[in-house]
Amino acid sequence: MASGKDSDRNLGYMTRKDAELKLPRMTQVKNKTPAPIQITAEQILREARERQEAEFRPPNQTITDSAELSDYRLRRRKEFEDQIRRARLNTQVWVKYADFEMKNKSVNEARNVWDRAVSLLPRVDQLWYKFIHMEEKLGNIAGARQILERWIHCSPDQQAWLCFIKFELKYNEIECARSIYERFVLCHPKVSAYIRYAKFEMKHGQVELAMKVFERAKKELADDEEAEILFVAFAEFEEQYKFALDQIPKGRAENLYSKFVAFEKQNGDKEGIEDAIIGKRRCQYEDEVRKNPLNYDSWFDFVRLEETVGNKDRIREIYERAVANVPPPEAQEKRYWQRYIYLWINYAFFAEMVTEDVESTRDVYRACLKLIPHSKFSFAKIWLLAAQHEIRQLNLTGARQILGNAIGKAPKDKIFKKYIEIELQLRNIDRCRKLYERYLEWSPGNCYAWRKYAEFEMSLAETERTRAIFELAISQPALDMPELLWKTYIDFEISEGELERTRALYERLLDRTKHCKVWVDFAKFEASAAEHKEDEEEEDAIERKKDGIKRAREIFDRANTYNKDSTPELKEERAMLLEDWLNMETGFGKLGDVRVVQSKLPKKVKKRKLSSREDGCTEYEEYTDYLFPEESETTSLKILEAAHKWKKQKVKAGECV
Repeated sequence: MASGKDSDRNLGYMTRKDAELKLPRMTQVKNKTPAPIQITAEQILREARERQEAEFRPPNQTITDSAELSDYRLRRRKEFEDQIRRARLNTQVWVKYADFEMKNKSVNEARNVWDRAVSLLPRVDQLWYKFIHMEEKLGNIAGARQILERWIHCSPDQQAWLCFIKFELKYNEIECARSIYERFVLCHPKVSAYIRYAKFEMKHGQVELAMKVFERAKKELADDEEAEILFVAFAEFEEQYKFALDQIPKGRAENLYSKFVAFEKQNGDKEGIEDAIIGKRRCQYEDEVRKNPLNYDSWFDFVRLEETVGNKDRIREIYERAVANVPPPEAQEKRYWQRYIYLWINYAFFAEMVTEDVESTRDVYRACLKLIPHSKFSFAKIWLLAAQHEIRQLNLTGARQILGNAIGKAPKDKIFKKYIEIELQLRNIDRCRKLYERYLEWSPGNCYAWRKYAEFEMSLAETERTRAIFELAISQPALDMPELLWKTYIDFEISEGELERTRALYERLLDRTKHCKVWVDFAKFEASAAEHKEDEEEEDAIERKKDGIKRAREIFDRANTYNKDSTPELKEERAMLLEDWLNMETGFGKLGDVRVVQSKLPKKVKKRKLSSREDGCTEYEEYTDYLFPEESETTSLKILEAAHKWKKQKVKAGECV
């Protein structure tokens, strides 16, 4: 038998001695001078790179038909499946595989990949998030909800539950979010979960439900490590929030609620503070509109609150709820509808300027106009706003249609004025004339409309049409402001230089009214008509002025005679007329004659008369009376007659004695 050394040597093992015998000898360098050619490290690396073989890259493929595309997809799927078979726990492989299918718009294949991934790796949140995001992006909300349900059946951490709750709140599914919170606190019975649940209820105005959540948490987590945090939150809620809102009048709960906000500042974030304040005010407004849905001021306040939050869907919902509260049939008076109509107006402004939805704005105006009982009353403002909206959309036909319906159903001055203004800006002369005719057919006694129609024709230099319109106007049996219309007609004739026509107009006006102002204006016209003209001889001007003064005196004299004979009781007006006559004579200078008027002026006399007071007693009241010259002579004659009568009585008495 071989010895141990021999056996080791036979087995291939080398002993130390053998190794020492086979080691090469150390080479001694005899010449240590530098080589004539020096090689740097950079040269060595470059030569090594040059001697390497080129890296293999697959050639670029150009797909020309559907068959090649199918082959390419099949090959790529096989590669992904092979990678999954080798490393199925590698999350990135699943993500790339699903992304590949989505890029190729293979939705069902991508769903299949995600389904396999979350089934194999249910604890990887990234896969669930991407699966849900894909379904949301495709608009499959129900499918995304099913995936979330499937996820929470795996009892994930809190973040998955909060993701599900946020998803439901995003689509305004409050009840679904509440049911998820119930399951959430059952799966994770922790203090933080219950506090989140209670804050959710407070945010949506459900104070009683929030109280029940805190009560449950107090019973179930009394011995928990974080019970102190729960009790602090519960105590602050119960003491400062619920008591203040439910027991104390809202006007006196400001201080307590500020303390609650201070608590939120210490334990919450900015969003939590704002949500707490908005939630409280939202609860107040909900209570107010529930008690009295016809209190439109409360709806206005509610809308303003939601506008500060900025949730457009929520604002639209509040507007829809507000305008649904139509005034009842027994309140069919315009004053009861005014605040309600302004809700519609604000709703239309919101739809046009905030949401920038043209069709929605148009629908709002249509719905509002449909509700108004135009046979009883109407609102010109809403018609005009609807028309102006169409004009802003460059829909002139639609605007004309709205204004035409307004004139047909509920004609108003504002509607006619605005419609005419629009057509005038567009220089549609014939349309303006037709509108003025419709305006005057509806309101023939409206002096404003007649005057504006005449001024419109004047601006077009249509003298005869203007005169015809004025003639039609003054022939109306009833006018609201005839003096304004007559003055405009007279001014028109004066501007045209038609003095005879003007005199005729004054005479026709005096046939209708003998007012003091008409006489004075007529006399002033005659005096001004005799003013000096250009290129006229001085002697001719003086003669013409004398003629005008004469005419003016005749008019004043006629006025004085009429007042003396026909209306002797109107002494004050007669005195004013004579005062104007005196001022005019003074203004004529040398050509004037104040003596003509001074002999006719009255004297002012202070008199007393017996008058009754409100309490039934009587007292003497002082007043100013005017004593005209003819009255003074009559009074003197009466005194003489009385004296003569008294003397005759005395004589008779003496004879008897």
